[in-house]
Amino acid sequence: MADISITNAIRRLRFEHGEMTQQALAERIGVTRQTVNAIEQGKYSPSLEVAFRIAAVFGQPLEAVFQYQPGA
Repeated sequence: MADISITNAIRRLRFEHGEMTQQALAERIGVTRQTVNAIEQGKYSPSLEVAFRIAAVFGQPLEAVFQYQPGA
């Protein structure tokens, strides 16, 4: 089975939105700061619901926040 890579633009979007902290984002989407950190670093894939919440905070479509890149 091929590797799947999902990247995200959360860090960039946080800074473009008034240098929002991971804690502030976490509070807005209902998760811990540690969860936001893990998602941002690509160590954890969020549930679909959390992914949509993140996109909504930044006023972006889901595909502007998360990018799917199938592996070789």
